[in-house]
Amino acid sequence: MTKKEKAAYVVEQLEKLYPTTPIPLDHTDAFTLLIAVLLSAQCTDERVNKVTPHLFKLANNPFDMVKLSVTDIENIVRPCGLSPAKSKNIHRLSEMLIEKYNGEVPASFEALEELPGVGHKTASVVMAQAFGVPAFPVDTHIHRLMTRWKLTNGKNVEQTEKDAKKLFPEELWNKLHLQIIFYGRQYSPARGDLSNDFITQFVTAKKK
Repeated sequence: MTKKEKAAYVVEQLEKLYPTTPIPLDHTDAFTLLIAVLLSAQCTDERVNKVTPHLFKLANNPFDMVKLSVTDIENIVRPCGLSPAKSKNIHRLSEMLIEKYNGEVPASFEALEELPGVGHKTASVVMAQAFGVPAFPVDTHIHRLMTRWKLTNGKNVEQTEKDAKKLFPEELWNKLHLQIIFYGRQYSPARGDLSNDFITQFVTAKKK
């Protein structure tokens, strides 16, 4: 089975399993999505969704966010982990959005990646989910599964992203990256029993 054939099978099965792909992080606009994605680093989406209602009740836009102190933000986001760095980044990026973009989140990879705490993956999520721009954010689930499915060598997330973009049609990227995440959470844990992971079993099986 070629990589293209494996990729086609993956798309077919994931579309059956997850015909709709709700965005896992609760948000109301590009700014609240940006903050939620930043908080999700090394933290579960479920925990982020428990923290952000309190934060966004106080500040759901850059103008209100900068009125909070870094300490105020840190006290709220502490359950998400890495709170000292995350709170400083949230405060400073809010300042930068006001200074450079009139409080709006820029719809540009380059501009987003200039913001504190915003790397390529975070920028890709915002571009895909807030602005509908084709992107393929690679998280640990996607990196692990692309490797298990032998669709990438697993060298690093950058290579995994390049390989995914070559194998899958661009018009599927925004939906497909979420489908893979959902599949990883439900069927293919990082460790433990993989008996339910039928996609891996199929695409890695040797043809007789």
